[in-house]
Amino acid sequence: QVQLVESGGGLVQVGGSLRLSCAVSQLPYSKSNYAMAWFRQAPGKEYEFVATINFEGGDADYADSVKGRFTISRDNVKNVIYLQMNSLKPEDTAVYYCTAAWNLLPQLPRRREQYAYWGRGTQVTVSS
Repeated sequence: QVQLVESGGGLVQVGGSLRLSCAVSQLPYSKSNYAMAWFRQAPGKEYEFVATINFEGGDADYADSVKGRFTISRDNVKNVIYLQMNSLKPEDTAVYYCTAAWNLLPQLPRRREQYAYWGRGTQVTVSS
């Protein structure tokens, strides 16, 4: 059974930083064919794409709202996905979800429905 376990969320002040981690295990196929992404959902809002990375090659893509502030990375040995979040804003407050998608296309997926595996989420709250 696929397991995606997020950690690292919490309460931070505006302008602060947090690093989220996602421990990945039991992917059914070679991890080299997976895209790993972070989505978020603020109260009363839809899920929003944040960032994605190719598990093996390291190519990444970001939502415009976080580009230049957030960095997604992965540790292929530890099987962990990270999201470094800097210069946090109140609008970054949300539950952040780690997700996985089987992907054979050169372009990294950005739509929620393309990601079959989801963690339970970790809360990030940015106070002003």
